Parts: sequence; C-alpha cells; structure tokens
Amino acid sequence: GSLVVNYPFDDDEQGIAIYSKSPDDAVFQQLALSYSKENKKMYQGSPCKDMYPTEYFPHGITNGAQWYNVPGGMQDWNYLNTNCFEVTIELGCMKYPRAEELPKYWEQNRRSLLQFMKQV
Repeated sequence: GSLVVNYPFDDDEQGIAIYSKSPDDAVFQQLALSYSKENKKMYQGSPCKDMYPTEYFPHGITNGAQWYNVPGGMQDWNYLNTNCFEVTIELGCMKYPRAEELPKYWEQNRRSLLQFMKQV
C-alpha cells in the first residue's frame, strides 16, 4: 500500500518505470490533484517514510508507469476500451488496516471523496 492517486497510463512500450503520458494526461492530473489536495498527508508526497523512505510523489499523485509498470491494468483497459476515466487511489501504507482504524481513514478521505465527486 501507499498513499497516492495513480493515473494512466500504467505501462509503456518498453516495460520499464517511465512516465507514460495518455492523450488526456492533463485531465487525469486534475482529477488526481482534486483528490490529493484534500488529504494533507497524501498531498505532502512522502506518506510511508517508515516503509519506503525514498518514495516521493509530488503533490500526492503519480503516473502509474512512472511509479511501476503494470501491463494490462484495469484503469488503462477501461480508458482505452470504454472511454472510462479511472484512477487508482491508494488509501494508506498498510494494505489491511484493523477495523478500529477505519473511522480514521474515513476522516482523512471524506473531503477528498467529496471533492473528487464534484469533478464529475
């Protein structure tokens, strides 16, 4: 897990971690930023320092392929085959938080979710 909004493309022709710009890159960046700006820890860009000390996402967003290459990912498939604009929102450094931590996740992401819905 991490705390970041990841947007297409998730892979590139070379199969390496490199920025892979979609035709709607500016729109995807706007959508990703609309979410991350409302989550202070995400927007700062270094959310998981204990687990990944060198990981940094400027303003809490990343192009998927620049982070790591995922051939055949769902957000790319939806974008290319159904014209659906999809992003992946990583909500925390722990993939499986304890149930008692869920209210904290809701508070950290409530404003982000509302802002994201406004983008529609």
